[in-house]
Amino acid sequence: MCEVNEKEIKGLKTVPITEAVGTVLAHDITEIRQGEFKGRAFRKGHIIRQEDIDHLRRLGKENLYVLSIGPDEMHEDEAAYCLARALMGEGVEMEGEPKEGRINIRAGRDGLLKIHKEALLRFNMLGDVMCATFHSNTVVRKGQVVAGTRAIPLIVKKEVIQKAVRIAEEVQGVNGCTGVIEIKELRRPKAGVVITGNEVYYGRIKDVFAPIITKKIESYQGEIVGIYYAPDDVEFIEARLRELLEAGADLLITTGGMSVDPDDVTRFAIRKLGATDITYGSAVLPGAMFLVAYISATVRQNDSATATSPIHPFTPSPIPVLGIPACGMYHKITIFDLILPRVLAGEKIGRYELAELGHGGLCLNCKECRYPVCPFGK
Repeated sequence: MCEVNEKEIKGLKTVPITEAVGTVLAHDITEIRQGEFKGRAFRKGHIIRQEDIDHLRRLGKENLYVLSIGPDEMHEDEAAYCLARALMGEGVEMEGEPKEGRINIRAGRDGLLKIHKEALLRFNMLGDVMCATFHSNTVVRKGQVVAGTRAIPLIVKKEVIQKAVRIAEEVQGVNGCTGVIEIKELRRPKAGVVITGNEVYYGRIKDVFAPIITKKIESYQGEIVGIYYAPDDVEFIEARLRELLEAGADLLITTGGMSVDPDDVTRFAIRKLGATDITYGSAVLPGAMFLVAYISATVRQNDSATATSPIHPFTPSPIPVLGIPACGMYHKITIFDLILPRVLAGEKIGRYELAELGHGGLCLNCKECRYPVCPFGK
């Protein structure tokens, strides 16, 4: 058996309990009361108080291993507070007090969890500190634990903590980032839906898109301001989209008409509507033929030849348009479920964001779907 020499352990020394007040306990102390209790009476890192002395004597302790903390060092619990405060952005909060140098960070509101992954990596590369989180872009509920951070050694150099804090604070204010860990609020959408396809419009097949989209919008406490059916006709689709804008929609959703078939003209109607920043195609299966575009404030506020009244200027932000291909009918979860919360959080989605989803963007088509507790979109 390996014997540990206390002198080889940095900062460890033996003191009589009468001289231990104010020192830091270097190990757990167990208490056993026959038939009543067996467990930890004092935990490692506990700061000895005067009222603890009698209790320690009852446990048979006359001497203790304690830690000596130098002026350039920090106790793990104090370090945990510093780390958590530096990591937290808007929408998150600490959960209670640190325990054994660890403190949890939880959601202070419902919303979309955002993790600054590059800063988190640099933070964890320091070695004596760590932070583990949920995946970025996870929809979370208030009170849910989303991260945990700690100093790894019981006594850590202040220099390491200061470096960690600087890494965390460097991201604040960059591209609107409020912290390494933050939760963005999700707005409640007013969605307008145009379901395209001759087969549905002329009643040849039953539509299944409407209830699917309605359920997903309502899961974010949103509302459907209107659902229109349209044949594969550019002008007809464009006119319905304009009517939905005039009715107050701040999110447009089209379904179908996204393939390379000559009858699939939905994306051309979206372009004719005046949409900009159109991105067609994603690195996700199901959802490769997904489309995202934006209707600018100028287009919304100007009357057009086909519109009967000016489109209302209810918000200065561009209105997102999401085009869902036919896979949305057959798969419970698609790229739409990955992109919708990010759009509701105010993110601008373009080619980079859709391409980045390729890593983890393959749905396993499990017999029993457990999304979001699965690798899809992670």
